[in-house]
Amino acid sequence: MAELETRIAQGRGDEVADLVLRGGKLFDLMTGELLDGDVAICGDTIVGILDDYEAREIIDVSGLILVPGFIDTHLHIESSLVTPFEFDRCVTPRGVTTAICDPHEIANVIGAEGIRYFQEASRLTLMDIRVQLSSCVPSTHMETAGAELLAEDLAELMGHPSGIGLAEFMNYPGVIFRDPEAMKKLLLFDGGHVDGHCPLLSGKDLNAYVAAGIRTEHEATSAEEALEKLRKGMRVLIREGSVSKDMLALRSLLTERTAPYMCLCTDDRNPLDIAEHGHLDYMIRTMIALGTPPLAAYRAASLSAAEAFGLRDRGMIAPGKRADIVAVDSLEGCHAQLVLAGGAKAGDAAFAARGTVAPVGRASVKAPRLAPQQFRATGNREETDVIGIREGQILTDHLRETIAIEDGDKRPDTARDLVRIAVAERHGKNGNVATGFVKGFGLQAGAIASTVCHDHHNIACVGVDYDDMALAANRLSEIEGGFVVAKGGEILAELALPVAGLMSLAPFEEVRDRLVELRAAARSLGVTLEEPFLQLAFLALPVIPSLKITDRGMVDVLKFEIIPG
Repeated sequence: MAELETRIAQGRGDEVADLVLRGGKLFDLMTGELLDGDVAICGDTIVGILDDYEAREIIDVSGLILVPGFIDTHLHIESSLVTPFEFDRCVTPRGVTTAICDPHEIANVIGAEGIRYFQEASRLTLMDIRVQLSSCVPSTHMETAGAELLAEDLAELMGHPSGIGLAEFMNYPGVIFRDPEAMKKLLLFDGGHVDGHCPLLSGKDLNAYVAAGIRTEHEATSAEEALEKLRKGMRVLIREGSVSKDMLALRSLLTERTAPYMCLCTDDRNPLDIAEHGHLDYMIRTMIALGTPPLAAYRAASLSAAEAFGLRDRGMIAPGKRADIVAVDSLEGCHAQLVLAGGAKAGDAAFAARGTVAPVGRASVKAPRLAPQQFRATGNREETDVIGIREGQILTDHLRETIAIEDGDKRPDTARDLVRIAVAERHGKNGNVATGFVKGFGLQAGAIASTVCHDHHNIACVGVDYDDMALAANRLSEIEGGFVVAKGGEILAELALPVAGLMSLAPFEEVRDRLVELRAAARSLGVTLEEPFLQLAFLALPVIPSLKITDRGMVDVLKFEIIPG
């Protein structure tokens, strides 16, 4: 009662406000106008705008424009390669005050413990981390994950203050063909929020998927696909991550008319990309530079996102809303000069004052020692299925190449950019190793290996030399997971990710610097991809068309089956 009365009193001016932002222009997301007047804040809540207020603390924001804090509507914080606390420190100063995350990466390694880790971290971070409950652990029956979460497991995780609903339902065949376990999970969240994930789904199959109560979609990669999904009532999240880059393809759809039904997400960006380009701030300024109306871009980044996910307490600079405010240099520039997250100034003092949560998922890489001969590709047919990389997308092509058999092995052919890809089970369950071919890396020597391998997070490795592939893969066990580049029997670069084989315990600045070294090492092997490590990770995700690989073999995603060896 006292807090409520204080907010009302400060809003009316009967009491001085806790904090006032003075001198800036307020960007009104209802009308698109730039308005004058103070912004008064009581605790974590905006209580007054467009008037004159007195306060215990006044911040001069003259020359700046005030916009609502940005909301990343879909990401996996683990894929930023740092803990939630370092992600907070990295991204909040850029204006991201809410992150709606799906911790299914860590859940695929250690199960419910990983989700609880994020739930507890969300109580302490400066930004508001909203933790969706992971719907597909594992993503399909065609891989070996470290854990499995059934509907009854999710029920035990419900009710946390950070929760909104059920995270991306990647097993779209399980939905449209009414798999019993999929039905149990959907019924558990019936009437609540369920995120979508249905790449290239259309027609009656899309109707069936949306009829299940699934509300959002971040996997649209063309304007035509996104438009059909908009017309069928889905909120389309425009994605621009380190690998999945759909912003240019979808930007033309984002207008002042469609903005209430479109949002922005990263799904995901690593610290190096954030340092070089930015986060949601990068998306906003890039789209505006390409002709997107500023009102549409900023609505998608805040108010539309809040409404899509039922976050009624944010998304505007208005009385009664959470004090998530970004002071930018200009609407076109979108460079944050001041960020308030729940009324707290994002800065060193605020980050230092947070608590922390002990890391989980240590010593999670339990793969047997791998020998070079395990990377051979046996077979009795020269016609070979090959994964074709589409740079900037996680969609792949299903190619077929003729590869000669020599001594019972199909060797990599660098002249045709046909290199070995392998996935080795690392959770200590069966020791599976599957091999195949991939085209698009440009690799001429050595090997690259990673435990960031969506979504099962086994060891993924590409290479042209089997000794180097074994060296890189085995090194991952020694450093508790991460990225490794090897050539000529030597480790050229590495990044340890000891938290479930996914996240570093180092500051994000150190992770950023290691990524610079890793990219340089990859280029020295001939790699032409801008982001080879996360591109590699998505080659093992069997819910994204067309051809992928898991520890159980090559997967024809369109048929949703493992290709016989």
